This record gives sequence, structure tokens and C-alpha cells, in this order.
Amino acid sequence: MAINFKKTYKFAVKSALYISLFSIGFLVLTTYFFYEINWLFVAVFGLSIYLFSFFVIQYRVERFIYRRVKKIYDDVSLLDSSTLRSQPITTDMATLTKEVKKFATDKKLEIETLKVREEYRREFLGNVSHELKTPLFTVQGYISTLLDGAMSDKTLRKKYLERAEKGVERLIYIVKDLDMITKLETGDLNLEYSIFDIVELVKNVFDLLEMRANKKNITLTFDTKYAEPIYVHADQEKIQQVVTNLVMNSIKYGKEGGTTEVSIENLVKNKIIVRITDNGEGIQKQHIPRLFERFFRVDKSGARSEGGSGLGLAIVKHIIEGHKEKIYVESQYGVGSEFSFTLEKQK
Repeated sequence: MAINFKKTYKFAVKSALYISLFSIGFLVLTTYFFYEINWLFVAVFGLSIYLFSFFVIQYRVERFIYRRVKKIYDDVSLLDSSTLRSQPITTDMATLTKEVKKFATDKKLEIETLKVREEYRREFLGNVSHELKTPLFTVQGYISTLLDGAMSDKTLRKKYLERAEKGVERLIYIVKDLDMITKLETGDLNLEYSIFDIVELVKNVFDLLEMRANKKNITLTFDTKYAEPIYVHADQEKIQQVVTNLVMNSIKYGKEGGTTEVSIENLVKNKIIVRITDNGEGIQKQHIPRLFERFFRVDKSGARSEGGSGLGLAIVKHIIEGHKEKIYVESQYGVGSEFSFTLEKQK
């Protein structure tokens, strides 16, 4: 096995050799012209000069490099004390270069991550202000009109108060969803697992959203008749919210006279997959990776006219991932979309 020496040793060996050869040559020439040459003395002198030169050069080089490298470590450690200062200071240039390159790469990634987060934060604040601004201005407008004299007209008063109430309801809806998404993203999900029939849960969601679907003449249906219950192990309230959000989305983006179909299939031995399929407008391919981002809307104008907080799919994703399950989306623009998620089947 080859022995690897520090590069400073190699430098000291060569430097000491050059000094020793020069000193021996000078001594041989001097004694040749002025004295009789004593080769034993020359050998001892040469070895002494070599050893002395080696240790002096090695020590000086180590100290020279150490002082400068230590300054680099001290400067860098002000930025990141957890990586470099926890290690002994090295004077090996290859090791030092490797560590500095790694440090630079880590910092570059950290800066890029911070830039992405900052951009995400600005976008999030802009979205929040936009979502809250619309209903706030609506409520303010109706109340101001009433205060400016419309209060005496009973018909107009009732109409404007009802519209203002809808604006307040939307504000409450947005704030509730913001509170939930905050809890979900901080890990404060608090799932309460129970055993329940997923078929019955979907039927309940259909009943709740039947009037909304009827406004667009959309049919809510199963892919087949489920005669037997299908029991799953999950948080019933949270899963109902998932199904509700997905079915509401299918209605919102569905076409007039369309269909929203739910199917429940066995995936593996202890898993089922719930599919919510519509024949609506579909989603363009470039938008699919961003669907589960907060406030992301494919059709911003159309989606806002339909209401909602813009947080529905983000909440769905967090709830499903909180159950350690998977959510999928497939869509073809102009044909329709399918959202599906897995659940643990009761054994």
C-alpha cells in the first residue's frame, strides 16, 4: 500500500535537499582549495544541514499556512459555525479546497432556497390581500350605499344587506381556510382515526352539494352501485372535507350538463383508491405541477367568479399526506380531470 505524505513534507524534503546539496558542494570546494577533504565530516555536515533544513522549512511552512488558513476558517465560521468550526483546522490544500468548495455549494443552495421562499412569501401575501380585498370592498360598498340614503328603501335595504352578508360569509370562509392551512403546514393536524364507511361518506357529500350541482345541471353519481359498505381507517371529518373539496372543484370547473363520478377500487391488499372524475374543461399540462399550491388558480377570473378561498386543493394535499397516503391528478385539456387518493382499508 502506497504511503501518502502531506504536501508540505514533500515541499520540505525537496527544499532541504537543495539546501543540503548546495551546502555540501560549497563545503567540498572550500576544503578542496584550502584544506584536505574529510569525507566523514562532509557526510555528517551534509546530514546535519539536511535534517536542520527539513525541520525548519516544515515548521515554517506549516506555521505560514496555518495562520492564513486559520484566518479563512475564522472568517467562514462567522457564516456557518456548525460545519467548519466543528472540525480540526487542516493545512492540507486539497482538503481545504474541498471543504471551501462544499461550503460555497451549500451556501449557494441555501441562498437559492431563501430566494424561492422570499418569492413564495411575496406571492402568498399578494394572494391573501387580493382574496380578502374583493369581499371586503363588496361589503363596504353595500354598507356605504345604505348609509348614504338607501336605508329608507326597505326592498333595497334587504337586498344590499343580503349581498353584504354573502361577502362576510366569504371572508369567514377564507379566514377559516387560512387558519386550517396554517395548522396543517405547521404539523398541527391532530387526526382522530376511526372506522367508517367511505361509500356512505360520499353519499353524504353528494347530498350536501346536490343543489350546487343542480345549478349547472351536473349529475353526481357513483361509477357502479355499491351494495356493501367499504370500511376505511382514517379521520372521518378530514376525509369528508377532502371529498367535499374535490367534488366542489369538479362542479366549479365542470361543464353545463356534465357529470361528476366517484369510484372506489381496491388498490392492494390493505389499500383502496377513491377517484373523483369529471368531464369538464380539464387542466392544461403546464398547470398540473402547481395545482396544490396555495391560491393557485388555473383560470383566475373564472375561479374567482365561482367563489372559494383558493386553498381547497392545498388543504386536500396536506390532509391526505397527513394520513401518510398519496394523492394523484390526471387531466386532459378539453376532456376532463380525475383526482384520486388512497386510504387504508379496514382489515
